Amino acid sequence: MRPQALMHVDGLTAFVRLAALAVALMLMSTVQAGDGIRIGYVDMKRLFDNAPQVVRAREALDLEFRPRNEAILADESRLERLHRNLAERQDLDAESRFDMEREIRNLSRSIDRRREDLSEELRFRTNAEKKALEETVEVAVRQVAEEGGYDLVLTSPVAYVSSTIDITERVLDWLEQDFLAQDNRNRR
Repeated sequence: MRPQALMHVDGLTAFVRLAALAVALMLMSTVQAGDGIRIGYVDMKRLFDNAPQVVRAREALDLEFRPRNEAILADESRLERLHRNLAERQDLDAESRFDMEREIRNLSRSIDRRREDLSEELRFRTNAEKKALEETVEVAVRQVAEEGGYDLVLTSPVAYVSSTIDITERVLDWLEQDFLAQDNRNRR
């Protein structure tokens, strides 16, 4: 991107943030004026760390990818043994040393490739799971906001939030109830 375009994007981003801050300040002044507007806040990081749906998805991904990760770890241990063996064996002839070095190189490349593939696939699957759960989280936030009579619900990141408007725990409770209901339906 050209420097002028980059400055334009940064300026636009700063303008959007400033406009959002102005709207938030106007809403807060309205709240302070006693118009009865209710504002809530949801800590999305806490939600995505603690929601039972997320915990279950994380556990499922761990079970799915653990065997491949353990195989890579086993090969890394084997590679370390080969490195030690090569360093300790001073009596090897040139051909044997060359064969051992080639085996080390090939194993190292294989480990690097498989680690990269595993990382990429895990990132892809994690993003897919997160995307699927975002819809449930959005429904939960909307439902809690409507039930609580909130006019505006902000999500993280924000500069400061008073605990009096933090509704994250209520959203987590909603997600827990939804999770248990889904689990009960799936068992039938």
